[in-house]
Amino acid sequence: MKFGPIRVQDAMGALVAHSVQARKRDKAEGWKTYKIAKGTLLSAAHIDDLMAAGHAQITVARLDAEDVHEDAAALQVAAAIVPDPQRQGLRISGAGAGRVNLYTTGCGITCVDSARIAALNAVDPMISIATVPDAHRVDEDGMVATIKIISYAVPQRALAAALRDVAGALRLLPPVYATATLIETQVSEEVPSDKGRAAMAGRLDRMKVDLGDRVLVPHRTSAIAEALRSAPGEVLLVLTGSATSDPMDVAPEAVRQAGGKVTRFGMPVDPGNLLFLGRLGEKPVIGLPGCARSPALNGADWVLERVLCGVALTSADIAAMGVGGLLKEIPTRPRPRRPEAE
Repeated sequence: MKFGPIRVQDAMGALVAHSVQARKRDKAEGWKTYKIAKGTLLSAAHIDDLMAAGHAQITVARLDAEDVHEDAAALQVAAAIVPDPQRQGLRISGAGAGRVNLYTTGCGITCVDSARIAALNAVDPMISIATVPDAHRVDEDGMVATIKIISYAVPQRALAAALRDVAGALRLLPPVYATATLIETQVSEEVPSDKGRAAMAGRLDRMKVDLGDRVLVPHRTSAIAEALRSAPGEVLLVLTGSATSDPMDVAPEAVRQAGGKVTRFGMPVDPGNLLFLGRLGEKPVIGLPGCARSPALNGADWVLERVLCGVALTSADIAAMGVGGLLKEIPTRPRPRRPEAE
């Protein structure tokens, strides 16, 4: 591609690099000024109108034979990344000014192959894609990537190199469960507030998962174990009235007593440290930290979203959440990270 200023009379068939004023004669109104937008392919009429406006020189981009126009190139990138839109849960927008966006066709979390996205972006600075993070929760019709061809065109060889191994590098993981049961424990005769249940219902609803009837049991291992065994939900959630502070505490021990196993206690995400993860038969079990009573983002969101979308989380996966795991302070937190004296 050639870029730079040339004489106006030599610019036909080139792309105007910057918006520019032109003049044309109107039979009814006489001379009228109008704007030729950036990126317009200049015709003979445009050349006449530019000269009528007094322009002697104009900055243009002229494509070489092996160049691919920005819009066509952006669409090729999108099609290469999303060869199977239905299976990947994504749709491709139209192209304009070298940009194409990718949107979700449902709710879920993203699966981004960061190495392949980085490899695409490393081929030619003029070929770019920006995505949301991996495992990012999205609603239906959420934008998850924008592809931008920064120049007016790119060489076909560079485009081919960028698209060599990008098929499926971005996709949506939809929820694989439809129902959940939340078991809450009671530490006194006073019935707990339904604030925690409301917060969890909101989290589940945005993932199209139904929360069953309220289950409230005494804060005892045997009572929680019985509730777990009889719970109808496909995903089992436990929110205790007293914080779970040890792997052998009441709620994790209840999972074992019910015949299940605990695969992880504690996570390096704050707020959210006091979470545990386990299984009871085919059902995932999540022991929620107290901060899950707030709708604010916490570590439980990251685990819940992945579990609902069928990700088989390991202890190592949760351990890796520490980088980026320092989340925003929430007003209801009883022990703020910063001492009051500071």
